[in-house]
Amino acid sequence: MSPSKSSSTQLQVIPARKGKATHVKKGQSIRLINTHGKQVVDTWAFNAHDLTERMSMEHTRAHLDKILPVVGDSFVTNRRDPILTITEDTTPGNHDTLMAACDSHRYVKQFGLNEYHDNCTDNLKNALNDIGEDGQEFSPSPFNIFMNIPISEGQSLSWNPPTTEPGQYITFRADMDLIIAFSACPNDCLPINGGKSTEAHFRIM
Repeated sequence: MSPSKSSSTQLQVIPARKGKATHVKKGQSIRLINTHGKQVVDTWAFNAHDLTERMSMEHTRAHLDKILPVVGDSFVTNRRDPILTITEDTTPGNHDTLMAACDSHRYVKQFGLNEYHDNCTDNLKNALNDIGEDGQEFSPSPFNIFMNIPISEGQSLSWNPPTTEPGQYITFRADMDLIIAFSACPNDCLPINGGKSTEAHFRIM
C-alpha cells in the first residue's frame, strides 16, 4: 500500500526497525496505520508537561478489569488519569498489553545474537531524544499495537503474526497534552512481524 496525503494532514513515517515521537494536544486524534499489514508497533504516551507520568498497562488493566482495551476504553497513567481513548479500530482487534518492549539484553540472552540488534527500548530513547526530551535507558511497558499474542486454555502465550490487513488502522483521542512515541518493532527472531520489520505511518488530526 502506498500512503497518500490529506489536504489537512500529512502522514508521518515510522521507519522500519526505528522509532518516532511527537507532541499531541489534548483533544487531537492520532491514527496509526499498519501500512503493510504485518507490522507490530510498540506505543507509549507521556504527559507532555511531566514525563514521569506515562501511560501504564498495569494501571489500565486494573482500571478496566480486562486485559485488552477496545473502542471506547481509555488508557490511564501511573497516576490513574486518562491519557488515550480508543475511538476507532478497523483491525480484527488483536493487540497486546502484556509483553515488555524488546531490548538489547533479549537479543543476546534469549536469541543468542552477538552483534547489536535494533530494539524497541532503544527506539523509544532515541525517539524522545530526537524531539529534545531526555530519553531514558528503560522502557515503560508499551501498548503493543497489532501484536497477536493469543492466550490458550492453559494460560500459555503464543507469538503469532499480526492478523491486520494492509491499511487497517487504530485511532486514539488524546485526553491530555501528551507525547506519543512509536517503534516499528525490529524483532525478526519471532513470527510477530511476519518475519521482517516494515515501516508504518501515523497522522495527527
